[in-house]
Amino acid sequence: MVRVKRGKIAHKKRKRLLKETKGFRWGRKSKYRLAKEALMKARTYAYRDRKVKKREFRKLWQIQINAACRNLGLSYSKFIHLLKEKNIILDRKILSTLAKKEPEIFKKIVEKVKK
Repeated sequence: MVRVKRGKIAHKKRKRLLKETKGFRWGRKSKYRLAKEALMKARTYAYRDRKVKKREFRKLWQIQINAACRNLGLSYSKFIHLLKEKNIILDRKILSTLAKKEPEIFKKIVEKVKK
């Protein structure tokens, strides 16, 4: 009977996992067990932080819009409320960009909302 050599697939799986943990610190880049745990943790954090990133950016946009509005004599909450009343549909990202890069256009939007 011919001898059967095994472990090709297991070796390939381990090799792929260690390739993914390249750049990790200490033994987590070279020891399979530690690498596997580190990768599971890293993927969990990556999934969670994709949601957190959206939250953080929304907060940043709100702060930037508020700063620009206050210079023009209006608070953020009143500005957003007036935008909704006037049916001006601009999201916070766009408003923040306008406030930073195109202040004169943002000023016109605020004046239109105030009327």
